[in-house]
Amino acid sequence: MRQAALVTGSSRGIGFAAAEALAKAGFAIAINGPAEDEELRTAVRRIQAYDVPVVAAPFDVSDTRRHADTLAFIEDRIGTLTTLVNNAGVGVLQRGDLLDVTEVSWDRCQTINARALFFLSQVFARRLLAAKREVGLFYSIVNVTSSNATAVAVQRSEYCASKAAAAMVSKALAVRLGPENIAVYDVQPGLIATDMTAPVIEMYRQRSADGLTLFPRVGTPEDMGSIIAALAGGQLPYTTGQVISADAGMLVPRF
Repeated sequence: MRQAALVTGSSRGIGFAAAEALAKAGFAIAINGPAEDEELRTAVRRIQAYDVPVVAAPFDVSDTRRHADTLAFIEDRIGTLTTLVNNAGVGVLQRGDLLDVTEVSWDRCQTINARALFFLSQVFARRLLAAKREVGLFYSIVNVTSSNATAVAVQRSEYCASKAAAAMVSKALAVRLGPENIAVYDVQPGLIATDMTAPVIEMYRQRSADGLTLFPRVGTPEDMGSIIAALAGGQLPYTTGQVISADAGMLVPRF
């Protein structure tokens, strides 16, 4: 029996890179995007090239009413899920003074980045605990949060707050699921070149070269995909609840 993963927000960016790395490792994959569109179909076709079971799973992660039915749909097509990668996320509607943050932007960040992650993980965990698990397979939840779970970006304060909430959810899940031998990890990317960071990435490339990060470069989705696949594959045995600071040392205290 092979491992199988749902990767949310996997039609592009870090999510797609994670799905691709997992497929290379032999995982069956459910590719998720908010809609059945060409981007999602293209992602599915690209993953099919790795000769693993693949299914498109278009759904809005914030619609908690669909979580249970969607997981059942996925498992009917690619087998019992062993792995949930909560990657789907959104940024702020507009960068600026936190004194000007709107309730709409705050609620959007919390709904996608924290609330959806919590309740999808809840449904996934319930399914795992209710089913017979295969000896020898590694079961895990890998949450993709952000270095902004701890480091303030004052022009994106609502985003930071939502990622801090998601980081605490990761810890709570690890405590609850550890006795069930289900690992939980919190991957906190730093400066990664994605569609979300495209408007500011050149500035951060220069800041990285100038010493903001210990490695003088920004990260790539493929960097994150490799990390996620290693965690989901049980390559860090006897670990759970860890924060993986995937930020090239950006947050290392220095004088």
